[in-house]
Amino acid sequence: MTTTEATPESTADTPAGPEAVVAPALPWADVHAEHFKMLRLAPLATDRATGARPLRFVQFGYAERHDKHHSLLRMVIQLPGQRVRREQNHLDIWVDHDKHRVHFGPGNSLEIEPVNRGLGRFLVAQAAAWAKKKWSHYRVDGVDLANKDALNEATRLRRDHFLRIQGFDVAYADVQHLKGNVQPGKVSGVLDSWNTEKVQFVEILEAAQMLQQAEQNLLEQEVKLRKEEEKVIKFKREDSGLRFTITCLVAFTVFQAGLLIWIATHR
Repeated sequence: MTTTEATPESTADTPAGPEAVVAPALPWADVHAEHFKMLRLAPLATDRATGARPLRFVQFGYAERHDKHHSLLRMVIQLPGQRVRREQNHLDIWVDHDKHRVHFGPGNSLEIEPVNRGLGRFLVAQAAAWAKKKWSHYRVDGVDLANKDALNEATRLRRDHFLRIQGFDVAYADVQHLKGNVQPGKVSGVLDSWNTEKVQFVEILEAAQMLQQAEQNLLEQEVKLRKEEEKVIKFKREDSGLRFTITCLVAFTVFQAGLLIWIATHR
C-alpha cells in the first residue's frame, strides 16, 4: 500500500536550511489497537512462490481517533505465537480535514505476513469502508512506489494487481517499470471489498461452536482409538493362545515321532 510520507529517495534532493518547510508532526503516535476480532484464513493450494497456505486464525486489531483537524484509523494483524517486524502487518489511514485529503501509512509499501493470503486487500478494504462513511469526497494522495518491489517482475506484477484491483491507478515514468507511482484519486474510487473466500470474520459464538465441535471430534477419535486398542489387545491375546497351542502340538508331535522311533528300534 502507499502513503504520502516522504521516502529517503524523495527527500535526498530536498534543500536544507531555514527556507525548508518542515511538516508538522501528526498526533496519536502512541495509539495502539483497542478493539479486536478473529479472522479465519481459509486453506489454499500451495503456491509455487510463497509456499504452503494451511488453515490459520489471526487477530485483527484497530483503533480510531478524531479531532478537529485529523482522523486516524490504525489497523494491525497479530499472529498467534509469531512475532513480525514493526513495519509489518500495520496500516494507518490518515484524514486531513483542513485539506480534505487522505493518505495511507506508515510507509510507502504494505508488508503483510503471511503473504498471499488476502490480508492486504482486507486491510485496504477496511480502510476504504471507514473513510467512505463520512469522507468519500476527499482525495487520496498519490505517492511514489518503493523501488525494491520492482526488482522482481513477479513481485511487481503482484503488487500492481493488488493496487489496481482495489481501485488505485498505477503509472510508470520509465519503460523498465522501476519508477512507479499511484495516481491521486478520490476515496469513493477505492474499493471496500475483499476476497471473502480467503479471509472471513469469526464471531465469538462461531469460534465457541468451532471449539466445541473440535472437542467433540477429539472425543469421538479417542473412543475410536480406544476401541481399536481393545481389538489389538484381543488379537494379541488370541495370538498368544494360538502360539501356545501350536507349541504344544509341535511338542506332542515330536514326542510321538520319538516314541514311534523308539518302539521301531526296540522290537
